Amino acid sequence: MRLYLLSFGTMQPGDIPVAGYLVQTDNGTNVLVDTGWPRSYVENPQHPPGLTLEIAPEDTVVARLASIGLTPSDIDILVCSHLDDDHSGNHDLFPGAELVVQREHYELAKGGHPRFATNREIWDLPDLNYRLIEGDTALTAGVELLETGGHVPGHQSVLVRLPKTGPVLLAVDAVMDQSMADADTREMWVTDWSESPDDEARIRASTQKIAEVAARERAALVVYGHDARQWAELRRAPEYYE
Repeated sequence: MRLYLLSFGTMQPGDIPVAGYLVQTDNGTNVLVDTGWPRSYVENPQHPPGLTLEIAPEDTVVARLASIGLTPSDIDILVCSHLDDDHSGNHDLFPGAELVVQREHYELAKGGHPRFATNREIWDLPDLNYRLIEGDTALTAGVELLETGGHVPGHQSVLVRLPKTGPVLLAVDAVMDQSMADADTREMWVTDWSESPDDEARIRASTQKIAEVAARERAALVVYGHDARQWAELRRAPEYYE
């Protein structure tokens, strides 16, 4: 069993990473978590407010999969942590995979929320096979999905139980940086959901859940979603954790 960390580009200032993940299970299942920015951004980058996106040809999901000997057709399951542009930009390349997303999140996006509209022509296609789940879900051998809504409703994180490294918790955007790992003191980020008075409490609750799962599982590693300092120290594909 292997876990690959995939680099899908950076945002400046701050060398902020955009990441995806590939899990190869003992039973031969290839599980991809997120697909990065739209590949069209290589030639025509759309910069987030206040940031400059840097994405080279080798930062596309196709190139990163190729670096470990895979193509999009080799992916059995695509875990959609959520449908923000930097996480769902190439879902259209995976019509042969089962796309797994929290029902709450999918219905929010499918219902036309403007946050997810820019990328809709990529993630909302009739030939994509979505599986809607509710709450924490055992996905396949050694992989569990955790409902961590807060950053956006229906966000999900991923717990990977590796035989040698031990449990690895992919927080994704539930906790974007290690400095935000304390539920009581964490900063609310500009991209965190803020449409009702209850949203901050939900963000803090999902942050606390990440901490509790990490403690319960005695996680060897918690990978934060956009942590430049941590990312620089991690093994990235074609290296892997096992």
